[in-house]
Amino acid sequence: MTRGAVLLAGLLALTTTAMSPPPSVWTVARETSTIDLRVHAFGSEHAGRFETWQGDIRFDPAAPVRTRASVVVQAASLKMHPAIATRRATGPAFLDAAHHPQIRFELRSLDPVGPGQFTAHADVSIKDHTRAITFPVRLEVEGETARISGDFSLDRADFDLGTSGPLNRLVGPRVQVRVALRMQHVV
Repeated sequence: MTRGAVLLAGLLALTTTAMSPPPSVWTVARETSTIDLRVHAFGSEHAGRFETWQGDIRFDPAAPVRTRASVVVQAASLKMHPAIATRRATGPAFLDAAHHPQIRFELRSLDPVGPGQFTAHADVSIKDHTRAITFPVRLEVEGETARISGDFSLDRADFDLGTSGPLNRLVGPRVQVRVALRMQHVV
């Protein structure tokens, strides 16, 4: 292939990519979607769920690698079991929801690793600290409905969550997060 043909092919590929329509908008079916967490604290496992959040999902079932998502979680909406853990988790020593009301999750890309399986690359922002994370996700598409789920672990110290004071040593260093979203195509 001549140099001119290679250059032309490269320009054509760039033009085709630039001209392809952006991924379409999908809404999250909140009644069947969850953002849960687990943390080991005070000698046992504690579970919680964020009740107030919203997501902006851009998704193309034919090209999942183009998926982008922005999820904003209200920190004060965390409900934990037992209930006393809710006050501690949303209080000043941990999430400090009064001063840092939002947690942000920005999905930057999905890399395919197998049928329905991807590696997600995202940024998580908590209390003015942003960290890049990578984790496995499963994606199932059925017509105008899609389900994406994945689990990741956050180091509390990376986000200044309960890193000082007497409670720090009684809470495990990692928080396990599970996201399960059911999405519907916006027509």
